Amino acid sequence: MAEWQVNVLGCHCALSAYVNGAAIEAGVATEVATSHKEAKYADIDSRCVFEPIAVETLCVFNFSAHLLLNELGKRISAISGEAREASFLFQPASVFVQRFNDVLLRDSLPAADCTD
Repeated sequence: MAEWQVNVLGCHCALSAYVNGAAIEAGVATEVATSHKEAKYADIDSRCVFEPIAVETLCVFNFSAHLLLNELGKRISAISGEAREASFLFQPASVFVQRFNDVLLRDSLPAADCTD
């Protein structure tokens, strides 16, 4: 059975660890997040496969997740005959990031006064 866990960096203290690298190069924050998750789950049961998937705001994936999704897409394409299977795997993450950014933007704006 697959188990999914999503972590969103939202507090200033957590974000500060990522800012310096992210300011230099795209993808650095995803690799830092991946390293933290790998350390957290280092003792996971050997019967399980752990693959962290980290995505930056502009949909930059961590390297290992990119390889995983591409390989999975190729294998699905070989069976289905649909060459775009890998793209279909990346699209939900892109939509998720866009929706989350929308929520953050809305929450940061002052509420409209509609009591006229």
